Amino acid sequence: MPVDQSVIATDGLCKTYGSVEALKGVSLSVNRGEIFGLLGQNGAGKSTLIKILLGIVRKSDGGAMLLGETAGRSDIRKRVGYLPEDHQFPQYHTGASLLHFYGQLYGMSRAERNRKIPEVLETVGIRKRMDYKLRTYSKGMKQRLGIAQAIFHNPDVIFLDEPTDGVDPVGRKELRELFEKLRDEGKTVFVNSHLLGEVELMCDRVAILQRGELAQIGTVAELTKQEGRYVIGLADGEELPLDELERRGLKTTKVGDRWEVLVPGEADIDTIVRLLAERGLKLRHLVAKKQSLEDVFVEMVDQADPGVDNRKKKTREVGA
Repeated sequence: MPVDQSVIATDGLCKTYGSVEALKGVSLSVNRGEIFGLLGQNGAGKSTLIKILLGIVRKSDGGAMLLGETAGRSDIRKRVGYLPEDHQFPQYHTGASLLHFYGQLYGMSRAERNRKIPEVLETVGIRKRMDYKLRTYSKGMKQRLGIAQAIFHNPDVIFLDEPTDGVDPVGRKELRELFEKLRDEGKTVFVNSHLLGEVELMCDRVAILQRGELAQIGTVAELTKQEGRYVIGLADGEELPLDELERRGLKTTKVGDRWEVLVPGEADIDTIVRLLAERGLKLRHLVAKKQSLEDVFVEMVDQADPGVDNRKKKTREVGA
């Protein structure tokens, strides 16, 4: 595994809590300048993995590297930003005073804090509320402030646990654009979220944990592609030659004004295109069918147990 080329890397990472195996040999790597999504049911091991990388929890076995060093070192943590799920900031703070507090923890001078606080709050869209008490903030505003805290010290790696929870659709789009900007600046953004639509829109690659094991990892396109399924559309009033396709062993299903065709091999789609041309039919739509990331996730974990506390020890399953 190319640990030296990875910002985040685990190798056979294991963690047990008594008789419960929270992580069972997880190996993955995340590159610089990547938005990486981690998915899994409650109890799949997501939080345990992040806490090991942050040095909050000790591993039981295997390796965990962060920014080229053993995960958990204090000097490395200074280069990391973290937004935990369900964060609770003191309500007597204002947005500005909270960032002053965190800035002091990060070792930033007062002059630097005074300069950066308005900038970062403008970045997350709440600069006009910087002098208001947090008790007046909505859930979405508190979430934006949490993201501001995570990126305030210009970290190289940013761990975000449910970053868009409580944020309205417009705000989610703005935050996705922010994460993409951070990625383009060379930052690594590691996202843990149950909002699968958001993960599908923002992440370059996604890993799915199931019962403490890495079930799948890849780009969203790779995970959602359905091999051999195509959607075909013809000009208005034209019909697909179903009898001919069936004689050739191709299964078709009518979906609205289009057809879904199961094509066993790559060459067969060329055969269909030639057949349509020979019949004088006008091809208007031909795309490989994809499923949503939610479809992939639900199908994969449908039979999984709801959480580690209720989990019985089972035979190890090897994902795709």
